[in-house]
Amino acid sequence: MTPMGTPATADEVMAVTLALRRVVRRRLRAELPGPLLRGGQVELLQLVETEPGIGVAAAARALHLAGNSVSTLVNQLGASGLLRREIDPADRRAARLFLTDAAVARLARWRNTRSRLVGDAFARLSDDEAATVAAALPALRHLLTELAEELP
Repeated sequence: MTPMGTPATADEVMAVTLALRRVVRRRLRAELPGPLLRGGQVELLQLVETEPGIGVAAAARALHLAGNSVSTLVNQLGASGLLRREIDPADRRAARLFLTDAAVARLARWRNTRSRLVGDAFARLSDDEAATVAAALPALRHLLTELAEELP
């Protein structure tokens, strides 16, 4: 490992990113109406928003989850009126996933609220701290890419 890539640094990166996600998720839950959505549910909705008509198997690959885990998420989100399944005309055994209008509205509220929460906190950082966080983003994206490439 490089001097900066020590186990302590790796632990700190993961601790900070997980804590950041957890705090933002809790704040969002407190501010947004409607049933609570877990992280995997939100991630699936975001993926379907980006790739309307994606299949369950492709969604599982994109999210690095088991197919049955994504099927469970699809069933949960379908039951709550946020996800719609349509039969794939090319393969009647396969389903294509689409957001409902309720999901589109919910994701927009979620994204706006998240941007405001994080943006307000970001604005309270010093200029140097804000610049350091912004400068770290390309390296964090590269770290994510390196980790994702190692997945089976």
